[in-house]
Amino acid sequence: MTTTGIELRRFATDVLAAAGMRRHNADVVAGVMVGADLLGVHSHGATRLATYLDRVDAGVMALDPEMVLVRDHGATALLDAANGFGQLAASRAMVDAIERARAYGAGVVSVARSNHFGIAGHYVRAAAESGLVGIALTNASPAMPPFNGTRRLLGTNPIAIGIPSRHRPLAVLDMSSTTVARGKIRRAFDNGATEIPAGWATDATGAPTTDPAAALAGNLAPLGGPKGAGLSLVIDLLAGSLSGTGPVGSVVGLPDSSAVSGTGHLVIALDPEAFGGADLFDRLVEQSLADVADMDAADGERVYYPGLIEHEQRERAERDGIRLTDVDHDRLGALADRFGLAAPAR
Repeated sequence: MTTTGIELRRFATDVLAAAGMRRHNADVVAGVMVGADLLGVHSHGATRLATYLDRVDAGVMALDPEMVLVRDHGATALLDAANGFGQLAASRAMVDAIERARAYGAGVVSVARSNHFGIAGHYVRAAAESGLVGIALTNASPAMPPFNGTRRLLGTNPIAIGIPSRHRPLAVLDMSSTTVARGKIRRAFDNGATEIPAGWATDATGAPTTDPAAALAGNLAPLGGPKGAGLSLVIDLLAGSLSGTGPVGSVVGLPDSSAVSGTGHLVIALDPEAFGGADLFDRLVEQSLADVADMDAADGERVYYPGLIEHEQRERAERDGIRLTDVDHDRLGALADRFGLAAPAR
């Protein structure tokens, strides 16, 4: 079952607007969510709308607050998201960081008091499409203990880096510090899957598991053992502590409507012209990407650089439509019924 990205974004915008969000803000949030769907990352896509609105209904997340800069120091700034949607806060922060990078060579914007911001690659792609290097970090709710630890403290805490390219698809690295994002396990569980790949998670006793329900009750596996655990910790320090939002392990997860999230972000834009020069940077990037993408593959298939698979997936989705499951359509249909809207066609 497929729908178009345009139709899905219109629907998500209509839902948020019907809930009371200003329409231009609703379109920004919807754009981030549907951007994830176009990449096939449905765990961060439009079907998450109901979960966000559940948090709004519970009074632990603000639907459409005024987000303001509370610190401004030229190349750097701190944005108070006022407990609003992370997608809107991070989008505004990256627009601001891009403007600062144009003026100062680098723009760094920290975001305090935010919420889950969806797919990190969306924000760095915006910088790269502007000819700048983009970096985005965020913290998340506890999903694993520190390496050799006994208490769940560290989040999936992703990092994304986008590199501009004039003649090839953008190079975009978007990765969590765990082997897999927890949203993928939750989506597998929600869609009735009885098994997930080995190595993704452990159960509540610490034993490896392929059962999504047991994985959700247990811990995720860090990416590369102590390396992933260390990466998660420093991302949390940069996103949560640098913004003054909270200490490591303090974020409340998206499905938990018992308290405010307390999520922090950090977005960075760098202008190559302020360093070795934009033209030289572009030539070196083009050569490097060509060296990777044009290399003979060890398995006889193909060699990809980060972002290339996603670029091709997005092209397919824009051409052929976004494929959603029956569960996805049921969730969107429930939102349509709630707000008196027409659901995306099956």
